[in-house]
Amino acid sequence: MVANASERHEAPRRSWRQLLAPSPERLEFATRLALICGLTTLMTEIYQTPEPALAAYLPFFYNRPERTLSVILSVAFTLVIAVVIALVFAIANLVVDDAMWRVASIAVVSFGLLFLASASQLRPIAGTVALVISYALAELGTVQTGELATRALLYIELAVAIPAGISIVVNLLLAPAPRRTVEQALADRLRLSAAVLRGPASLARGELAASVREGVAPLLEELRLAALERSAPGRDLAVLRQATLSALSLMSAVDAFASSPEVELPDAVRTRLADTLEKMAQILRRGAYPVGVTLELPADANLSPLARELLASARDAVTRFAEPESPGSVRPTKNEGFLVEDAFTNPEHVQFALKATAAALFCYLLYSLLDWPGIHTCFLTCYIVAQTTVAESVEKLSLRLIGCLIGATVGIAAIVFVLPALTSIGGLMIAVFVGGWAGAYVAGGSPRISYAGFQLAFAFFLSILQGSAPAFDLTIARDRIVGIIIGNLVAYFALAHLWPVSISGRVDRALAAALKQLARVVSATRPGERRVQAAEALGSLRAAESDLELTRYEPRSIRSSPAWLATRQQAIENAQSLSALLLVSTNPGESSRVDTATRLERLATTLSTPSSTAPASQSVAESAHGCQTLSARISGRLRALEETLGSGVEEPAHVCA
Repeated sequence: MVANASERHEAPRRSWRQLLAPSPERLEFATRLALICGLTTLMTEIYQTPEPALAAYLPFFYNRPERTLSVILSVAFTLVIAVVIALVFAIANLVVDDAMWRVASIAVVSFGLLFLASASQLRPIAGTVALVISYALAELGTVQTGELATRALLYIELAVAIPAGISIVVNLLLAPAPRRTVEQALADRLRLSAAVLRGPASLARGELAASVREGVAPLLEELRLAALERSAPGRDLAVLRQATLSALSLMSAVDAFASSPEVELPDAVRTRLADTLEKMAQILRRGAYPVGVTLELPADANLSPLARELLASARDAVTRFAEPESPGSVRPTKNEGFLVEDAFTNPEHVQFALKATAAALFCYLLYSLLDWPGIHTCFLTCYIVAQTTVAESVEKLSLRLIGCLIGATVGIAAIVFVLPALTSIGGLMIAVFVGGWAGAYVAGGSPRISYAGFQLAFAFFLSILQGSAPAFDLTIARDRIVGIIIGNLVAYFALAHLWPVSISGRVDRALAAALKQLARVVSATRPGERRVQAAEALGSLRAAESDLELTRYEPRSIRSSPAWLATRQQAIENAQSLSALLLVSTNPGESSRVDTATRLERLATTLSTPSSTAPASQSVAESAHGCQTLSARISGRLRALEETLGSGVEEPAHVCA
């Protein structure tokens, strides 16, 4: 299941098409988000509230493709900003009249919150809170009277609450329920599996392999949100959870068939199984559940042992597709503490807070001393792009710069050619809708490009929404871009050259976690528990693969060697193949299970403690005949994984695919 050389050569060319490829869900999300931006503009223009560009942009933070999460974020963000404004009031009363104390308070607040962004469960919001408080304190120094400062802070809350309220109403009215989203996603996966069964060499083959590698963690998260929303009965959610795990097992079996040309499956069997999957997909699309499914396959005595095992796994997944197991089969999730384990022992948390704060303060002092407030975006940029690793920071600042350049260019063109022709609020709403839709379409895609969509929309809104009346000042877009460029340069120097942190360490941690989860897959005694553990393992492997992709953003001075990167890429691919095989396997003998689990735990320990001795691996040479059982393929893939992690990038002579 490893791409050949020609496929790897074509991957970069295909990637941009894939990243920007349309889908019904992406188009729906972009349209809904653009509508919220347009309605927010209407409200801000009617009531003449300040900062209309900020109000139109905030829905990008509130909204996600999932309805429940969008509503939660809208409410939470409004409450968080209210608390932040109260904190700003408390701090401002002490430091607003003294520039030195104001700068000192910005430094202290910034350091504390950025430390929490690195070392606690507040990581998703701590950086944003640090940005809001620090920028509010910085701006208070330019306000002449306390009354104006008070009004400005209250207007900020209004600018936050208006788009939040509109987002809640639009999502409740138009966004699909999580339950329906999961049903449609499962139907799509069943249709994809059916297409691969009908034509193993079709383009659907690559899509199915990608779906297996991605796992079903996003769907399980949507089911958790559906339970929180209480929009579906608990029985229905339990059925959908079982169907999601069954779909993963079924896709893994079909993918194993497609990736093994030597495994001959009669056309009649393939057709019957594909027809059954398409009927199940139709049932899901109607909002029902395929229960009591029977799968009568033509008898064929010439099937190989491997084909029989894979077919038995597929049959079990189909016939018990939506039959939930007892709750006791699911291992409870361990609750994590507020702070990470090494919060006070790992110096990287303090170093990250120090260098990000230093970069932000440098930019604040720079635009203050230059008396050029228009480039204040350099100050904001330092908080926005600051991530705990160099790779993530460089990726984010690259996307920020690209998105802002595109958005500002389009915004300037709109000022010159479009805004002079607009004569009503309706025309302005259409302009906001179009620009917001373009940004939302990019933001609704892969995490590799989504942040560029945020910045495209922000730069566009800053250009065309300059106040409560039409304005044509081109210097605003110019100053914002200059500020972003300065902020990127300062942030890059601080984050990439002061105590730089490579993302490579996270790759090994995620891979080690996946191997431990695979050991639990082997030890699991129930199919439901095995599928849950396999889904978690695939999620960890996807995280490791994503981190490995980000290493290309690292400077050569800290980037791992090409040999190390190739080794980890091969190890991830081997582990993904192994997880799929373990998922579809029946319970082997007790001694075999114990041996496999022990070897996986040993590999995980090796990755967690690099100084330890690598596990001794046996020869991985296997004959084609020896690969004709599922246990032989599992053993071969495990030996290939040991060989990869134990002896560098040396490719095994032959392994079972």
